[in-house]
Amino acid sequence: MAHALEPRLARYIESRLPDASDVAVSSLERISGGASRETYRFRLAYREGGQTHDRKLILRRDPPASLIDTERRVEFEAYRAFFGSAVPVPRMLWLEEADAALDHPFFIAEELAGFEAAPQMLFAGGYQAVLPALAERKWTILGEIARADPRALGLTSVMQAPPLDEAWRRELGHWEAIFDSDEAEPQPIARAAIRWLRAHPPPPAQKLAVVHGDYRTGNFLYDEAGEIHGVLDWEMAHLGDPLEDLAWGFNPVWEFGRGLAGGLLPHAEAIAIWERSSGLKADPDALHWWRLFNCVKGQGIWVGSARAFIDGGNKEPIMVYPAWWLLNAQDRAILKVMGRL
Repeated sequence: MAHALEPRLARYIESRLPDASDVAVSSLERISGGASRETYRFRLAYREGGQTHDRKLILRRDPPASLIDTERRVEFEAYRAFFGSAVPVPRMLWLEEADAALDHPFFIAEELAGFEAAPQMLFAGGYQAVLPALAERKWTILGEIARADPRALGLTSVMQAPPLDEAWRRELGHWEAIFDSDEAEPQPIARAAIRWLRAHPPPPAQKLAVVHGDYRTGNFLYDEAGEIHGVLDWEMAHLGDPLEDLAWGFNPVWEFGRGLAGGLLPHAEAIAIWERSSGLKADPDALHWWRLFNCVKGQGIWVGSARAFIDGGNKEPIMVYPAWWLLNAQDRAILKVMGRL
């Protein structure tokens, strides 16, 4: 049965391909997840220049309410900035910020097909031999993101550039405000961590960097040889301290019970790979600050998803599942990083 969005999507794409004919959208299906965007894959067929085209594409549409409140133009431009670089990303095609075409803003990209993303698959046993190669690629790519010049990429026009000594304050203030507005019950452990973070600020950022914001195992596409073919989920991308990105992957929640950075290798080895790739240094005290901050940030995401579900803006199970599953785990992660567990 055809999806109700298919003819509407075809009409939109037809408007973006004025020289095409016989534009048809088929096989539209929702991809699991979609806590901050609804994600669909589909087939696009059309004729242009005397040739028939058949393309696999991705639709990322804003949901009625999101796990995190983000700007789709920022995500679109981050992808576009890194396309063709040492950071593998899918090619962006069209961004639509109005609601008329599909009820909510969206963008369309080419699909990177035939690869895996799920951490569960990665750690099920079949990829054990390539985990070292995958880890090398993961933190090498993250180093390339940190090395990039956001001004040369044109991202300072769509992302606010904080002073180097204010990056930490802006991010901490943003996530503390999430707790203030969204928590359904008191969060004493996260609040204690916030007090500690404010009382012990990190040194200024080494440089102004592009921060992916959610660079973790599970947000990249990998293959059986341990190669990474696409870094996904740039919806929290911003400009700031590159140590924020490095430390996000050291949140104990993202160790998947394996006691390793990203579930892949010891923290010291991940840091060494990142330092070689980025040309930067990971000061241990600064990295500790950002690791604790990222535990607070993670809790802020789960608190926000619960609020969206409670208020009825989005009743998708993925909105309440992280809160049910991860609130306690994230509290324990905060205590572990603070040396209290």
